[in-house]
Amino acid sequence: MKNNQKVVLITGTSSGMGRATAIHLAKKGYIVYAGSRTPQKLFDLGLKNIYPLKIDMTDLQSVENAVSQIDKIDILINNAGYGLVSTVEDVTEEEMFNQFNVNVFGIMRMCKAVIPKMRDQKNGVIINISSFLGKIGLPLLTFYNASKYAVEGITDSLRYELREFNIRVHSIMPGFFDTNFARDNLVTNSKTFSDTSPYASMVSSLAPVIVEQINGGNSAKEVAALILQIIEDEYSPARQTAGDKAKKFIPMKKELSDEDFERRVRAYYDL
Repeated sequence: MKNNQKVVLITGTSSGMGRATAIHLAKKGYIVYAGSRTPQKLFDLGLKNIYPLKIDMTDLQSVENAVSQIDKIDILINNAGYGLVSTVEDVTEEEMFNQFNVNVFGIMRMCKAVIPKMRDQKNGVIINISSFLGKIGLPLLTFYNASKYAVEGITDSLRYELREFNIRVHSIMPGFFDTNFARDNLVTNSKTFSDTSPYASMVSSLAPVIVEQINGGNSAKEVAALILQIIEDEYSPARQTAGDKAKKFIPMKKELSDEDFERRVRAYYDL
């Protein structure tokens, strides 16, 4: 590794935005440690500056072991996550905890492990992959929404906390993207999706629309390009949107009252 080569650690790189970002940054000359619970899925990449690394974000020891293998980390990209589809009435304690354990506590574990290296270096960049649903509520996605709202709060607070150490913190709020998210990273509650559920009508009308929008969404390469832009521009905004849905709904959310915005969303999704 050349002394001036920047080192990036990315979580959730086995598919989707994480994989696209690992490839994009490696091709741009970055040293990429590609974190995943299944690093063997990255063995096909064939890029000499991508190093698959086993990380389970729900296990502090796994996180610390992975981070200890890297001498310096210039950029941390917290990308790993999944979506729970359940009503509040039906959710189990385990489902509720697991959603936050990955999407929220996992980010905190990664930051906790990496920040000391960045602080010693007196520089660093942390990019949290959030969602436009971190600013907008939708039924059936309450726990995913809440976890991404939390990511936005983490980002805001860390920007203050780490500023004096020359560590930048940003979030990206993607809309719906054509990744494996709908196929591999949506977990459904069996009661909510039962034909006898009191929410059956909402599930039957909304769930297929959301899945269709995800599968027909933007390319993950757009997020990879935006991540590179944030890394290389020290004046990047605190948060940015990516994808059509995010660019439509986030500005609308800012312009309208909460009640007017809710009416727009209800009309858009026939709720």
